[in-house]
Amino acid sequence: MPRPIQATIHTEALRHNLARARAAAPEARVWAVVKANAYGHGIERAFEGLRGADGFALLDLNEAERVRALGWRGPILLLEGVFEQRDLELCSRLGLWHTVHCDEQIDMLATHKTQVPHRVFLKMNSGMNRLGFTPQRYRAAWTRLNALPQVDEISLMTHFADSDGRRGVAEQMAVFNAVTADLPGERTVANSAATLRHTVGGPLQRPDLAAQVAADWVRPGIVVYGSAPDFPEYTAEQWGLQPAMTLAAKLIGVQELDAGAAVGYGCHFVAERPMRIGVAACGYADGYPRICPTGTPVLVDGVRTQTVGRVSMDMLAVDLTPVPDAGFGSEVTLWGRAANGALMPIDEVARMAGTVGYELMCGLAPRVPVVVD
Repeated sequence: MPRPIQATIHTEALRHNLARARAAAPEARVWAVVKANAYGHGIERAFEGLRGADGFALLDLNEAERVRALGWRGPILLLEGVFEQRDLELCSRLGLWHTVHCDEQIDMLATHKTQVPHRVFLKMNSGMNRLGFTPQRYRAAWTRLNALPQVDEISLMTHFADSDGRRGVAEQMAVFNAVTADLPGERTVANSAATLRHTVGGPLQRPDLAAQVAADWVRPGIVVYGSAPDFPEYTAEQWGLQPAMTLAAKLIGVQELDAGAAVGYGCHFVAERPMRIGVAACGYADGYPRICPTGTPVLVDGVRTQTVGRVSMDMLAVDLTPVPDAGFGSEVTLWGRAANGALMPIDEVARMAGTVGYELMCGLAPRVPVVVD
């Protein structure tokens, strides 16, 4: 039989989370961000749950081709735009909208031969200092684009650096608004955290800015996959989100330990008392973080317990004290939803690893079988 580990993608959870993002900004249209192969969920596997979006946003032309191959005829936005001249030919053929964030991309458009003008999203660097034109150069870039026959509609965009933190969005919104005040075109500024926190009804919304944050389009990414963008201040459950991915394995062994017995490589865990542990068929080669220490939460048969010892390539050990009836074949939920409905939030596991849920989702190993429910 196959090794007893499996990831499950929950279609209804994706639909629910997308609806939750839409409810946060009901006047805006919604991009479902499916970059990084739908945050590790798989574009083809996630598509059915996300097809209620108004558009798909991603990075790679290959991913755009895959979305079109699924029958999607609506908008697709390349969030980083094109990388070389010939990419524009595929944008024309597939009907892709694309971000323009640097002079080189405008140069490519200026020499591109096309019968159908492009829809572009001109990106401002309003404080993230990653991609985009500075506020001082933004209007000149807009003017240059607007003069090109290769360009049809110009939309305006920026990206928040701290919408999940103490600085919030007000400073960047002020910069963006000041520069774009009299420019035409649709606007998109809100990522996951801004969509939940700073639009109308959000706990940190400012009445004078909330509608501007929602703008014409919002761009939820991590929230559609059921992770909180601002954990631990807010949990996914508090935001009304459901896990879209479950990683589950089974116990393939049980050990009875005496007090003083060590577990795993390096003997980092030593039993203080007699105890029973289980060995789960999951390790860092499956995408579970090796850095997770003893005490990382896990569910066994839907009961919360913890890991003990160092995570190995193919196995990890769990404390069976809270689940005395567990044994060979018992379900181990590393993150997601157990068979009994109990939840193991991916954000809690990620925090123990010193990272975020995004990385765990994207890091699911190819060797793990994946099913869709």
